[in-house]
Order: sequence, then structure tokens, then C-alpha cells
Amino acid sequence: MSRRNPKGREINGIVLLDKDIGLSSNAALQKVKRLFFAKKAGHTGALDPLASGILPICLGQATKIAQFLLEDDKRYFVRGKLGQMSDTGDGEGNIIKTQPFEHLSEGRIAKVATSFKGDVLQIPPMYSALKRNGQPLYKLARQGIEVKREPRPITIHKMTYLGYKNGILSLEVTCSKGTYIRTLIEDIGKKLGCGAHVVELRRTGFAHIDISQTFKFSDLEVLASDDYQALDEKILASEDMLPNLENIYLSETQSVDIKFGRALQTDKQGLLKVKLFDEKKQFLGIGQRQESGIIAPKRLFI
Repeated sequence: MSRRNPKGREINGIVLLDKDIGLSSNAALQKVKRLFFAKKAGHTGALDPLASGILPICLGQATKIAQFLLEDDKRYFVRGKLGQMSDTGDGEGNIIKTQPFEHLSEGRIAKVATSFKGDVLQIPPMYSALKRNGQPLYKLARQGIEVKREPRPITIHKMTYLGYKNGILSLEVTCSKGTYIRTLIEDIGKKLGCGAHVVELRRTGFAHIDISQTFKFSDLEVLASDDYQALDEKILASEDMLPNLENIYLSETQSVDIKFGRALQTDKQGLLKVKLFDEKKQFLGIGQRQESGIIAPKRLFI
């Protein structure tokens, strides 16, 4: 009889979780890791406890591609409360300022909100995981310390105005990596002259993934069994989460070379990241192709 590995199972792939409100991304990660009895796990694209929606959970070797998933665009549904500013930019914080907003017309609100579409500079919030001298900014913020943050370029690809009622603005936002929706709502409130903060935030799109493809933790719990078969059927292959990267199929000799960290010469040119597969079409990991056509290993599953 086989003995259960007390450290967990060696499983690889990605689980698309629909994170619930009130749960930190790390807490959600630990729940999924325990449910799948995975030896190793990590998440990508953290969501605040206030936010819900798509949170990819990487199991085993898939943790090596987490950094590449972060480069993809995201889509959000957000509701912002006008006339109130909070110290965190959302409903978890304390209201630090109130201003009149009743005089604003819906047309004015819609025009200002949609004006943020395009390339903009955004100052990251203090309540964020960005680090200053190794210290997360949110820890400094909790100590009452505020440090200067440089504006960063982001892109709002699409800004859809969904409505306004009782002081609440509703939007759907498709944006580039590094975009803080809390800051976006604050900036909209600032431009309107009344302030604003997030009261609801849901990530509905992540790269090519739609919220309809995700699973609530309660859905996954129902599938739990001693053999994990039903759960494992919900794990996506790592390579399927990177549809925009070119596939490169290697010979047996090339596969051995790349596993030993040796660069490969190809007849294709162009600087970009590629997905590498061995002679049996098994996914090996990510390579970096140089302008000269040379492919060097970037992150391998070995």
C-alpha cells in the first residue's frame, strides 16, 4: 500500500479561482493548496480582501510562470462612492474627507470617468504591496508614514460607463498591468472635485480568461475526494495560460541542451518570449529569443 506524502502532492498547473470578498489572496491560496493537497502553490495578480473575482492559483511547477501571467491585461467591474475619500481608497479604510457631489450631473460624471481612457500616469497608492527599501508600502501607511511615489505609465484600454445612482458610479475597466483601480476611482473623484472611493471591485477578466471559466472555493470543495480525480480535472495546463506566446518545438538534442542551460540557434529572428516543448511535445518552460534568433532558457520546468 502506498503511503501519503506528508508534504503534499507533486501536481502542476493552474486553478482559476473566483475569490470571495473578505478573504485575502494568501488566505485563498492556502485554502486551495490544502484542498488539492499540493506540495507547492502560489497566486498571481493579488486581489485586496474587499475585491472578488479571478485569482489564478499556480500549483507546483506552474509557480514559475506566475511572473509572465502578471504581464497580461485585466478587466474589472467597479463601483465608486462619490463625495467621500478614505485613507485606503476603498471601503475598508476610514473616511477622511467628505465633499458635496449632489450638484454633479450624470452627463458630467460619465464624461469625466471615460476621459481616463488611454495612456495615463498613475501614482501608486500607499496601501499597496509595492516596496520601499524592502518594506511594503502598506506597512509604512499603517504606521502613518507616507513616502513619495513616482507616477507610472498605465493604459486604460477600455472604459465603459455603466450608470450612476444615489452617489454610486459603476464602470467596467479593461487595463494594463500595474493599474490600481482604487487610485483610478480616487482620480476620477478628484477630477470631479468631490473625491471618491471604491465600494465594490470584481475582477472579471484576466488575459484571455473570463470570470465564467472560474470556480468558487465552495464549488471545488464539493469535488473533493480521496483520489483527487474530480479536482485534478479542474487544473489547467500551464502552457494554456500563455496563448500569446509562440510555440517552439525542439529536437531531442535541443531539449537536452536547453535543460542544461545552453542557448539554441534558430532560423527565426525577433526579440520575444516563447514557449518551449520537447520532442514529445511536453512543455519545458519559457525561453527568451534574441534578435539574432538565439533562444536562451528563461524559466524551465525541470
